[in-house]
Amino acid sequence: MAGLAQSGSNPDVELLYDINGLAKDAPRWFDRGVEFVGEYGLLLAMVLLVLWCWWTVRRRRGISGEEAAGSVAALVWAPLAAGIAVLVNVPIRGFVERPRPFLQHEGLEVLISGKTDFSFVSDHATIAMALGVGLFVAHRTFGLVGIALALVEGFCRVYMGVHYPTDVVGGFALGTAVALLLSPVAMALLTPMMKAVERSPRAGWLVRRRSVAEGREPLIPGARKESTGAEGSTGPEDSTGAEERDLAA
Repeated sequence: MAGLAQSGSNPDVELLYDINGLAKDAPRWFDRGVEFVGEYGLLLAMVLLVLWCWWTVRRRRGISGEEAAGSVAALVWAPLAAGIAVLVNVPIRGFVERPRPFLQHEGLEVLISGKTDFSFVSDHATIAMALGVGLFVAHRTFGLVGIALALVEGFCRVYMGVHYPTDVVGGFALGTAVALLLSPVAMALLTPMMKAVERSPRAGWLVRRRSVAEGREPLIPGARKESTGAEGSTGPEDSTGAEERDLAA
């Protein structure tokens, strides 16, 4: 298994050279930007996108507590799915034992050093796609943006010369599989938890924003407002006035 894509005639290697070759022709500042974006920036953007989606979902007007709990549960599942997918990738990497492309092929423009672990599959692509698919389960619009960012992440990994294209495709497949296949079980466990949080007077805001009407204190059972002379009032003052009029008569 360690001999995957070692031949220069392999389409995987040819695509690697085509994409990575763009780095040789690009300005140095652009390569440095892709290095930061591909290593840290896009994953940070994915985390911020999840937080933005959570903020939008909990502030949505007209949403019921049950709907909000389901949406927030899906958002909680997104990073959990990414973490599980990375753990699943540990034995996969150990089984395939595929070296990094720059260790087997000359002439690559490697934008980041220190990558000594195995190449298949890409952790960055796995995490990004798991977050994107998890977002899609919670919110279609945010999910499409997240999936688009994941695709850009995969392109950056090949552009940087640290992964083969099939490393990225494998990461996309792994992240998608974990996020979707385990989603029913995760939602069955997380949704009741989010419903309990939503009912909590202190932590309920994490799931759904309270409206002004919902935030009002309920009236104490049996408590009645004393009338101030309104029509049809039968308060104590009215009965006292009636007695005085009877005595005067």
